[in-house]
Amino acid sequence: MNPPIAFLDANVLYPAGLRSFLMYLALIGVFQVKWSREVHEDWISNLLINRPNLTRSKLDRTRRLMDKNARGALVKGYESLIPGLSLPDVNDRHVLAAAIRSGANVIVTKNLKDFPLHAVQRFNIEPLHPDVFIVRLIDQSPEKVREAMEAHRISLKNPPFTISEFLSMLESQGIPRSVVALHVLLTQ
Repeated sequence: MNPPIAFLDANVLYPAGLRSFLMYLALIGVFQVKWSREVHEDWISNLLINRPNLTRSKLDRTRRLMDKNARGALVKGYESLIPGLSLPDVNDRHVLAAAIRSGANVIVTKNLKDFPLHAVQRFNIEPLHPDVFIVRLIDQSPEKVREAMEAHRISLKNPPFTISEFLSMLESQGIPRSVVALHVLLTQ
């Protein structure tokens, strides 16, 4: 089975813990990740508003590393599709347009109401909350997810995280069902 192609909305890239975990999952090949410059600008701009201790240069470095390490993730050439799309929030049309252009079959977003099924299904795209998306990835590729999770946990050194602390951090990112599934995966 081919891994899903998932376009990530800005709201799943905004929280650092979730962003990092999704990157580890993508880099290990559990799914193909996609995003756009507009999505990058959305999560970066919102972080700068809400976290004045962060700097544009630090977040731009994160963006550059994401683009460098997830080759082919950055979607371009979708702008002409935007005017023909209809969503409850016109400011989200760029997300759907980029997802269509990228060949994504999933938009991972915390704002499911902004991507109603009737508006996205005709493009063979399913909107999924990151919690549901990650649970599906665990079901499809449990060993790879376990490997990505452990690599992510080990990468956290300041301070280092125990497995329990790591799972608590992920739960704080709004993915409680994924954390339960990860806990079960670890006890098998």
